[in-house]
Order: sequence, then C-alpha cells, then structure tokens
Amino acid sequence: MLPMVRFWYPLNSPPSKLKHLELIFILSFSVFAFCMQILDFPFLRFAFKLENFEHATMFVHLAVFAGFTLCAELTHSLQILSGVVGILVASVFGQELFLLHFHSADHVGLEGHYHWLLQVIVFVSLIAALAATCFPTSLPAALVLSNSVVFQGCWFINMGFMLWVPKFVPLGCILRSAEGSSPDMLGAVSCGSSENDLRARALANLQFSWILSGILILTGCTCLKFATKFAPREPSIEYEQLHSRGTDAPIAMNGFKQTHP
Repeated sequence: MLPMVRFWYPLNSPPSKLKHLELIFILSFSVFAFCMQILDFPFLRFAFKLENFEHATMFVHLAVFAGFTLCAELTHSLQILSGVVGILVASVFGQELFLLHFHSADHVGLEGHYHWLLQVIVFVSLIAALAATCFPTSLPAALVLSNSVVFQGCWFINMGFMLWVPKFVPLGCILRSAEGSSPDMLGAVSCGSSENDLRARALANLQFSWILSGILILTGCTCLKFATKFAPREPSIEYEQLHSRGTDAPIAMNGFKQTHP
C-alpha cells in the first residue's frame, strides 16, 4: 500500500505526549496571533482596524485546521477524515490568497511587489493542497505542497528584513512612517526615483529565485539520500553473467544430442 500524504508531521520521540506538538504549536500560535491582531499589538487596545481584522481572519482558518486535525488524531479518526483535513488545508491557503489579493491596506510600490510575489507562492500552495487532497498518494503533490509552505515561511522572513529593517532597505529607497500611526512606527518602503524602484523590484525577483533555488537544492539532496537508502539493490554484473551462462548451457548441450528413431 502506497503511503498517504500527511498535512502535519508527528514528533516521533520517546515521550509520547510530544507526538502532537506541531498541531498544538500551530493552534496556540494561531490563537495568540489572533488576539494580538484584535488587540492591536503593541498598543494593546481595541482599535477595530480593518487591516488587523483581515490578518486575524487568516489565523482563524489556521486555528480551525489545527484544532480539527488535533481532535481527529486524538479520536483515532484521522485516516477516515483525511479528505476533510485536506479541504481545511486548502481553505487556509484559499482564504490567505483571497485576503492578500483584496487587502484593504494600500500595498503599492516595492511593498506591493513583495506582496504580489507572496500571492504567487500562496496560489501554488493552494493548488498543491487540492492536488494532495484529490490524489493522496501523489509524491509530487506532497513535495510541491511542502516546498511551497517552506517557501512561504522564508519569504515572510525575507519581507520582514527588506521592508522593515532600515539597514536592509534597497539602495535609493527609504522607510516612511505608516500613515495614521505613531511617528516611531515605520511603514512601507518609498523609492526616490523610478530607476531605484525598478532596481529594488529586480532585487526582489532575484531573492525570489535564490530562495526557491536553495529550497529545491535541499529537496533534491534529501530525495537522493532517501532514494539511495531505500532503493532495491541491483544484482552485480558477475552474477548476471553467471546466471545467463547457466541458462544457456542446457540449450548448447541439447544441440549435440543424437536423436534415435
């Protein structure tokens, strides 16, 4: 029986209580992030900002997936409900793509370009999640889904440095204060000229390709390692030659036998 695609990975460690650590962490982080968005961290107040509610909605879908999967695992019904889990995973990426594309915040310029590239990654994750749900034994679907999720995490980190850390802002661009917020809070990146903006966008495209290349190199090396470890060993050349000689010998001997009437 072919292995099934997993949408989460248990921690196989001696303490059996740590088996569902990934699901517990995702659920806890989603609830924590939801509260931080509603409370407008770091001000800790009910600001009722539309942008914060959009971010919080993304974490709601992630919490629904983690909570349902954890309950299905604890009730030993995950194998029966694997299709439902796949649909919930697809809904996470679908809602993320929907809210990113129709975001209320004005992501323009370089920041908008980074968010557009993020939408490309999320779209691939959505398609891969649907493919893994419909074809649960497909290795390519599982690889694309895993790589796209890792790619999302790496791209979020890259965006954090390039858009919010002044020393990593591209040459010719500056961080401007976010509109309607404290002067100490930095917002989107603003480039001084169209030439600087084009160079910054080109740098973002290169970062996109470099990160993807690094993930694919790591994936390829991992696949090669497991392929050489679990692939069936082929018989040696000497054994094949001896085996072929042994099968040909009776035929040659029969050719010299005399037939009697």
